[in-house]
Amino acid sequence: MDYREVKWEELIPQEDLDALLNPPDYYAMIPEGSDEDVFPTEEPLTIDGPASAEMARYQQALQSAKIKPEFDQQQVRIPGFVVPLEFDDDQTITRFLLVPYFGACMHLPPPPPNQVIYANFPDGFQVEFLYDPVYIEGELRTLPEDTERGNAAYSMNVARVSAYEE
Repeated sequence: MDYREVKWEELIPQEDLDALLNPPDYYAMIPEGSDEDVFPTEEPLTIDGPASAEMARYQQALQSAKIKPEFDQQQVRIPGFVVPLEFDDDQTITRFLLVPYFGACMHLPPPPPNQVIYANFPDGFQVEFLYDPVYIEGELRTLPEDTERGNAAYSMNVARVSAYEE
């Protein structure tokens, strides 16, 4: 089977990608770890006065579940990090979230749902270290899945898991 290699940013609709690539100017002025350096709440965060449209759009993109429908039922290969959801006594993982960076869904902020793939792999696999990236291959679906570890806008019945190689 031929799998199309996909990059994470390809899964984000253009308007969300544009917002994420152009954060509001004042974000660069927020000291890391300060009271203002927190994940957005339902009310857009501000430094002075009401949130701008730019700020609101950026915060929406940080939590977006919007997908690209053209990826539905495509055979893809994508690298990422495993967040286990289901595994047996031998640590064989059968259900997991694939995320673009290590520590996602375990630390705040989580990636937007359109940057998370819910993966089902009944054959199971083992990883020595969760910080080691893997490739997954299979049929990508635009079916959302909410889990105890995070929400995914995409899902996949995985055909193969392999070690990531640059």
